[in-house]
Amino acid sequence: MTRLLVLADTHLPKRARDLPAPVWEAVDAADVVVHAGDWVDEETLDRLDARSRRLLACWGNNDGPGLRARLPEVARATVGGVRFAVVHETGGKHGREARCEAAYPDVDVLVFGHSHIPWDTTTPRGLRLLNPGSPTDRRQQPHCTYLTLTAADGTISDVELHRLPPRR
Repeated sequence: MTRLLVLADTHLPKRARDLPAPVWEAVDAADVVVHAGDWVDEETLDRLDARSRRLLACWGNNDGPGLRARLPEVARATVGGVRFAVVHETGGKHGREARCEAAYPDVDVLVFGHSHIPWDTTTPRGLRLLNPGSPTDRRQQPHCTYLTLTAADGTISDVELHRLPPRR
């Protein structure tokens, strides 16, 4: 069993000075940390990379040349027998499942960000689409959020959206 922490849209240091303490605790507990872009600063990448057992990450639309040079637009890995892809943007919510099925035919789970809106759906083919929201910028959402899940024997389970307390 592999424990994954799923993040996106951290936007440091613009939206917060640091990741919330519960997120750092989840980093320490995870076997794999997944980040779906919009880091904004390279220091956050360096810190997460140093503290993670394994990091699977891509760049987002707010990430400059330094981050784009270090990260792919789409990251891919098989974890616990599950084929993951990580991308920042998937387009608007209408038609998302069909677009993603066509774009990622060889993937079991697609992690994405950009909207800051948590998302968890499964397409007719069985592609699981996950967006963890943002741990630092809730926008119109009631809470800042992140996801955890486990992967084993080709399936994911224990998918949990974590709500963070309001920042002081």
